[in-house]
Amino acid sequence: MYISKVSLINYRNFANAIFQFHKGTNTIIGENGSGKTNVFRAIRLLLEDASMQFAYKLNEGDFNRQLGKNKWKGHWIIISIEFDELNNEEAIQSLFIHGAGIAEEDYVKKATYNLFFRPKADIRQKLSELKEGDKAGLQTILNDITIQDNYETFFTGKSTADFNDLEVYKELVGDFENVIFPASIDASKFGSRIPHQLSVAKEISFTFIQALRDVVSDFHNNRTNPLLTLLKNKSGEIKEVDYKPISDLVNDLNENIEALPDVQNIRADIKFTIQDAVGLTYSPSSLSIKSSVPDEAEKLLQSLKLFIGEPEEDYEGGIHELSLGGANLIFLTLKLLEFKYRKSKDTFANFLIIEEPEAHIHNHIQKTLFDKLNYVDTQIIYSTHSTQISEVSNVENINILAKKLNYAEVYQPSTGLLPENINQIQRYLDAVRTNLLFAKGVILVEGDAEEILIPIMVKKVLGVGLDELGISLINIRSTGFENVAQLFHSDRIKRKCAILTDLDDAICDTTEVEGDTDEIIKYKKKVAGSQKKGLERKTKLDLLETGNIWVKAFYAKHTFEVDFVTEGNNWEVQRIIKQVYVDKATRDQAKLDLENANVAVSGKRVLTMAKQEGKGWFAVMLGKHIFFKTIIPEYILDAIFFAKDSYSSHIIADIIEFRINENFKDKNTLDFASCRAQLLKYRNAEIPLEDLVIDLDLVIPNDQILTIIEKLK
Repeated sequence: MYISKVSLINYRNFANAIFQFHKGTNTIIGENGSGKTNVFRAIRLLLEDASMQFAYKLNEGDFNRQLGKNKWKGHWIIISIEFDELNNEEAIQSLFIHGAGIAEEDYVKKATYNLFFRPKADIRQKLSELKEGDKAGLQTILNDITIQDNYETFFTGKSTADFNDLEVYKELVGDFENVIFPASIDASKFGSRIPHQLSVAKEISFTFIQALRDVVSDFHNNRTNPLLTLLKNKSGEIKEVDYKPISDLVNDLNENIEALPDVQNIRADIKFTIQDAVGLTYSPSSLSIKSSVPDEAEKLLQSLKLFIGEPEEDYEGGIHELSLGGANLIFLTLKLLEFKYRKSKDTFANFLIIEEPEAHIHNHIQKTLFDKLNYVDTQIIYSTHSTQISEVSNVENINILAKKLNYAEVYQPSTGLLPENINQIQRYLDAVRTNLLFAKGVILVEGDAEEILIPIMVKKVLGVGLDELGISLINIRSTGFENVAQLFHSDRIKRKCAILTDLDDAICDTTEVEGDTDEIIKYKKKVAGSQKKGLERKTKLDLLETGNIWVKAFYAKHTFEVDFVTEGNNWEVQRIIKQVYVDKATRDQAKLDLENANVAVSGKRVLTMAKQEGKGWFAVMLGKHIFFKTIIPEYILDAIFFAKDSYSSHIIADIIEFRINENFKDKNTLDFASCRAQLLKYRNAEIPLEDLVIDLDLVIPNDQILTIIEKLK
């Protein structure tokens, strides 16, 4: 038995979300604030016995913010868990047939378990009695609703409805827009009430390991100390007779401590001093100094401490003496052992939920630990920020969270893909490339030069890095754009993926004429061959784009290096001529070639230099000379603004301020007073971006910030 689906409606930052899970190990990844903790909390409300009480304490803060302030009134929170592969044992069948099962055959194979946080019956009755379209009457009822007086938590099972379907929600909860509310609920569709005594949480093994934040404090707290939890679990199995010899020893120890001469002398001195101060009438009738070493099993267990030696050290110290990573690893290990103890009991299913386990743990340990985290008959779900952990995760078992305004979306990256396509992606996603699963937008390149220089250009020219923009730039090398870009689709990851490649348009006339030398003919054939491949590449990518709004290809007219020069960046390339060529005459000719307006000359020269040094090393050399006046080729800008298609006014203002400051440092006679004043107004949302452009155009009319702003608009 395993969790196959979790549906969340109006719960916290999930307006309408579906999580798909499989047997074995599952991964949830997402940025901070995207809802990883919330989905675990939702699962715990239904499946963790200790959290069941909190299911009855939901409040307005648990409603999704997209509903708006006070707009939650009348709406429901729905948390639905679907189980699959229930076996036919009598005990488990009796639970789910009477509770959560969907009986389609001789025994239940699937089951649902739902939590409804909804208005109480009297409110639902009033809503159902409203006439269709009576918005005033609806508002009157909603105005008087409070969580404390008018809401209840209700558990159901045996539902067959798709709660994520908007029409189903209207049928169950009501149509607020048209004021149509149901008078009754179809239990065969939405589930019948589950008696509290049939709680699923009481029949399964469920262990939640929270995010590792301050494990040293947890070890010192008797409530959260994992060692004490393990000892208590084990102590329940030890007979009282086994503790009696220890208890007798402790009692003897207490008596011996109390009988110490110094202890008795102090007791006598205290008694005499009291009598001397207030007399016999008001003095205590008795006074003793007793040793309080505990003889009870639980208190004795609390005195036990764990001592650990770091790897390759012969010193053994307390938890507080370990490194953060070492302490976290020990804490995690004890929690896993706690799970093993629970799993050994007679339960229907075993669930292990782990929240962000990677904190302070070395990359190799992360990969090793979670590659081996595979318990028989156990479903494991963990959330993570770690690309190392994501690398060893099966792409079919990944849920990706995307943070939106007041809500989060959930994506399953393998939905609809054939097994061979999934295998291609799985082999491709190493720790570096897994970044594309975490990004807000992705740019795919296939060359070392683009991988090295584009991030440098963006930072030097815009003043913000690709990471700050939430864009991952991934070098696919020889993998093929199609194999990676297929992840980005309305059925899978709904994020923009820009493909940067070369059209390889000929930089010279490739027509062979009489008098061409063998070398020239060979060169023309090579250029013509590249152009043919470029057109074939475009045809293939055009097909990939068709019908997919999430993927788009952007092309250098010729190649990255050639387009870099033709955009007006010959100065940067000229800076490295001395590193490329030794001969002075060749250096001089190279400088002239790069300044030549004819792409046949300048393009050939930059390609020759790149080939001689190797494109990657050429890019490293060139990167040292990129500065704010470097022109980012337009096709690259277009790719950036496609990959991340929305920019806050603060980011735009930061880019503009950076350009102003760089221009002023370059030429301090420029008067930016009016621009800065307008920029402040723009930051405060007092003027539109167009008003700021007017002032910038007067001071720096040829600056590429004007092109950038035009694209941002």
